Amino acid sequence: MRAARLIKMVLLLQSRPAMTAAELAVELEVSERTVTRDAQALSDAGVPVYAERGRAGGYRLVGGYRTRLTGLARDEAEALFLSGLPAALREMGLEDAASAARLKVSAALMPSLRDASSSAARRFHLDAPSWYHEPETPDLLPAIADAVWDDRLLRVRYRRGGGRDRADAEVARELAPYGLVLKAGVWYLCARAGEDFRVYRIDRFTAAEPAGGRFERDETFDLPGFWEERATAFARSLLRTEVTVRVSEHGARMLAYTGDRAASAAALAEASAPDRDGWRTLTLPVESPDVAYGQLLALGPELEVLAPGALRARFAAAAERLRELYR
Repeated sequence: MRAARLIKMVLLLQSRPAMTAAELAVELEVSERTVTRDAQALSDAGVPVYAERGRAGGYRLVGGYRTRLTGLARDEAEALFLSGLPAALREMGLEDAASAARLKVSAALMPSLRDASSSAARRFHLDAPSWYHEPETPDLLPAIADAVWDDRLLRVRYRRGGGRDRADAEVARELAPYGLVLKAGVWYLCARAGEDFRVYRIDRFTAAEPAGGRFERDETFDLPGFWEERATAFARSLLRTEVTVRVSEHGARMLAYTGDRAASAAALAEASAPDRDGWRTLTLPVESPDVAYGQLLALGPELEVLAPGALRARFAAAAERLRELYR
């Protein structure tokens, strides 16, 4: 533990002109007294660390000194590519590896480029979770992430969606975990089960443990392409029925914000020509009449439901209740 801390101290001093004992104590998560002892230990070992007193003082390395301890470990290199996702790194248990990788890169850069990481961080931040959603980190995510990085087989228990009886809904699987996807604050595992690749919500895993071996990764597997294909197919599979509607010009522009954007765009492309008032008639794929009612009601007077009749009657009743409320 101390050896790793001493290496980190050297890298910190190599990446910056000088650091106070207080700054080093914060970075190394130790006391200032420990920083003083560590600096003396480095000096005794031949590392040219010296201290300057006064307000502008601090610990420095003799000018020009360079350590060769900047080689990235494998987990640090992998984590570095995810360094734009700090929340995701924390949830997968990779925050320390990413911090070490960034520090090593900073130490290896020319002095004129050492502010590159902070400069980029001031200009770009990725916030993955959607609005009005309080993300929760699945308890098993770090263990599953470890298996993904190490190509280790997993023995899992998984709770299928929609099952009323939890015991009956759980299934046991042995998976080859290929990749993780974070979609709008929800974590998914893309894994091979037998000969098939499937997608699992990580918060539905009730157990996950190593299955006692590693799997041979199919190097032709394309995680982004696989996810896009499955996500598109999933979205389309939800659209099991159709409704016929008339929309105003404004309603047509707002239609994409009420449901599936691709389905709305395709429906508008096949819609009738605008009438003299600018209204168009179209057939819209929807998940169900109940879902359509909740989504399309948001368009208010900019949309008229023509069919099915039962859904039109619900809209008429809603309009009547609104008329009574605002009379």
